[in-house]
Amino acid sequence: MCSVVLLRRPHHDWPLIFAGNRDEMAGRPWRAPGRHWPDRPEVVAGMDELAGGSWLGLNDHGVLACVLNRFGSLGPAAGKRSRGELVLEALDHADARAAVEALADLEPAAYRSFNLVIADSSEAFWLRHLGDDAESVVVQPLPPGVSMITAADRNDTKSPRIGWFLPRFKAASPPEPGDGDWSDWQRLLASREHDPAVGPEGAMTVALPSGFGTLSSSLIALPSHQRPGVRPIWWFADGPPDEAVYEPIVA
Repeated sequence: MCSVVLLRRPHHDWPLIFAGNRDEMAGRPWRAPGRHWPDRPEVVAGMDELAGGSWLGLNDHGVLACVLNRFGSLGPAAGKRSRGELVLEALDHADARAAVEALADLEPAAYRSFNLVIADSSEAFWLRHLGDDAESVVVQPLPPGVSMITAADRNDTKSPRIGWFLPRFKAASPPEPGDGDWSDWQRLLASREHDPAVGPEGAMTVALPSGFGTLSSSLIALPSHQRPGVRPIWWFADGPPDEAVYEPIVA
């Protein structure tokens, strides 16, 4: 169960802040974010070497895309397309709205269930696909403020991880990318605290006996369109964020 947290602040110098932990089986091969696709030279994204897609990426137009599995849908399934393709397809577009319009009409039966986040510095959207019985993909704008998405719906506190951590992210000092201060959010991403009634799988950073755990972490800030020449910031931890050091992604 991956987790993402977004802070939307219209009219701020950094109107979109993204934080995400990627949880996956330890044996599934992957590459850290980079320009891995010769036919998509404008895309910087992590690569899933098994299926060829991505879980999280940015393009040179400032569009961000991230896909998460929903409950009960970990891994590939026979006859289904890889959900990692959706990130790359979203990043083929010059703004978030164009990407959403292109993906909203996809064939739901072709994919296992997912949550897909697509955003730029002006708009942000959550696309929800509930699985085989779904007739369509539901698109919802993400409002200003803090949104948290896991394998459940946005800000759904019935999800133990959201119930435990959403109020903590809301209470934390927001990141200040221009000053390099991500400390409160970084601490929360690295947290192994959890609701005692749930167990360690409810933490932000997990390592379960099955081999499923937190493999990497990202902190991203998108600058305002009113600041031409200012580039997005992406800090990446190549490992659990309570162990790995965040390094800048330069591309």
